[in-house]
Amino acid sequence: MSHGARVIRTGVSSGGPAGPPPVTVASSSAGSDSELMDGAYFRSCAGMLKVAQMISLLIGFISVNNSSWTDYSAYSFFQIVTMCDLVMILFFYIMHIFGVYRKLTCVSWPLAEFLHYLIGTILLLIGSIVAAAKSYNITGLVAGATFGFLATILCVISMWSSYKVSCTTQSTGKYC
Repeated sequence: MSHGARVIRTGVSSGGPAGPPPVTVASSSAGSDSELMDGAYFRSCAGMLKVAQMISLLIGFISVNNSSWTDYSAYSFFQIVTMCDLVMILFFYIMHIFGVYRKLTCVSWPLAEFLHYLIGTILLLIGSIVAAAKSYNITGLVAGATFGFLATILCVISMWSSYKVSCTTQSTGKYC
């Protein structure tokens, strides 16, 4: 079996004399530049939702990090949760953009993403509640907690939409 360029013959138009058939060259190389990234994911609802989550988590982290706070355990927990959640969302975003989930079929990616959102959302909600309770009306801490709550809402929306999509695509409606 040849893996190089091949000639594909197409039908001839019925409007005139039959000339030589048009030649189309198709490359079968798997690593071409046009297939490297999924440009449609950038503009999809799930892709924009992930970007909004990452931005809100980053703003929340920077707001808390640049504020003066006295309760070390509460805000260090908030910072750890926001950074871990940000890194995991970035990981899944890169997985979708480069289509790695199509190549690594040994992992159930919808289940992994759903579990990440479930655990990350619960920890982020706890961290945001504690950060809001210990903010003492310091504007940076209040802003960090607010963006933490915003990221929590966005994560719930992502978790709901990923469950809805995986549930409706895997069944015919009988089980969901």
